[in-house]
Amino acid sequence: MNHHSPQKTTLSNLRRRTFLKGVLTAGAASVFAPRLLFGASTTNKVNLACVGIGNRGAEDIAMFHKTGMVNFVALCDTDMGAPHTQATLKLIPNAPRFQDFRQMFDKLGKEIDAVFIGTPDFSHFPIAMLAMSLGKHVYCEKPMGHSFRQVELMMAAEKKYKVAAQMGNQGHSEANYFQFKAWTEAGIIKNVTKITAFMNSKRRWHGMKVSGLLAEEPVPASLDWDCWLATAQQHAYNHGYINGEWRSWFDFGNGALGDWGAHIFDTAHEFLQLGLPTEVEAVKLDGYSPFIFPQASTLAFRFPARGDQPPCELTWYDGVKNHPPLPANFGSAVVDPNIPPPSKGAIDTKAKAPGKVIYGDGLTFKGGTHGATLQILPSEKANDIKAKLPQVPKSPSDHYVNFLRACKGEEKTRSNFAVAGALCQAMALGIVAQRVNAKLTFDPATKQITNHKVANELLAGVPPRKEWEQFYKL
Repeated sequence: MNHHSPQKTTLSNLRRRTFLKGVLTAGAASVFAPRLLFGASTTNKVNLACVGIGNRGAEDIAMFHKTGMVNFVALCDTDMGAPHTQATLKLIPNAPRFQDFRQMFDKLGKEIDAVFIGTPDFSHFPIAMLAMSLGKHVYCEKPMGHSFRQVELMMAAEKKYKVAAQMGNQGHSEANYFQFKAWTEAGIIKNVTKITAFMNSKRRWHGMKVSGLLAEEPVPASLDWDCWLATAQQHAYNHGYINGEWRSWFDFGNGALGDWGAHIFDTAHEFLQLGLPTEVEAVKLDGYSPFIFPQASTLAFRFPARGDQPPCELTWYDGVKNHPPLPANFGSAVVDPNIPPPSKGAIDTKAKAPGKVIYGDGLTFKGGTHGATLQILPSEKANDIKAKLPQVPKSPSDHYVNFLRACKGEEKTRSNFAVAGALCQAMALGIVAQRVNAKLTFDPATKQITNHKVANELLAGVPPRKEWEQFYKL
């Protein structure tokens, strides 16, 4: 299945081909699996290439496999054959294998309809940009990009190249999404002025003390470290950066906020049309470090009035003991049994379960994360409203099926980059506030931080290494 008509030869196409020829000839050699069978799919399946096939990526790939709608045409991982890739290699033994995504596109570009990206946060951007520029649909784990600027460019590329794109916050295809949509449209959730969001489970950097970057260790023979680093600045290899440990570091991850915000307040952000805040304040930071995320943080995002909706303040709490103030009648936490387990540690499903409180006009709602539905906190009005609650439709497709149908023009992606982008940019502003430990004033029109020069420069992210600059020009 391939819906893309042949491109006419234009100057920009020639430039892109020249760029691909240049960057794609460098890098690790592709490692081919036995019994190669590739070519344009003769079925109605989507030809999917997967980049980042271990850890969380392996879980996503298993879900794509389960749909029965996919023809896996390539697997790519910078440490192909490492223990964390084994489950995927057993599941999909015959797909061609690569260590460098640039070479994968160079060799197999014509066979690919869509690309799944399950790499660390900081390396989503170059893979997604190259894929979209070649007309490939993209399913990208959350958060979309590592910096405000990367997300901005990814949103523009989705629009420019007219591809189906989906960010991997799977709750956006589950019950919470359809309930929040129905309840806002029916006026059950209205005039929200305050949201409390929290993630108080232990994270891998809790208890870590670092005074700088990690000491150099020998690079494992199986790992393409240069390709792993992608657009990041040069770092000496250390095992403390890979396999999920990257989440701890400002240079590679997006902390608890970037990891969990997209699951906790994504529906509030979309259906309350929050957009971008005008102020983000680091209200509290415990254990500040210029290298790793704080041990605990409280961040206040202040969103202006939108149309007939009042201004709204969203306050984020992370850290094991940094509990938010909750209503007296909050009761027990709302827990989604389908939450995937973290790659390290455990999610506390009792008092500390991740969640939110939404303060609306006359009604207060409590919720969990991912697909968990909202509950109305007990009150006189809550009893009156029960009879007026609208019918909530069942999801016609999970997040993976929704994406695959969108590739075929049958549905629209629910967490497309136009929707997910502003959410990720709001979170990126929160991470800048964590880095500078300050109150920031932001102008959504110019997309600039107007009161803090260093913070404003951080919106662009770290300048890429020279050979990776081209991904910012696609």
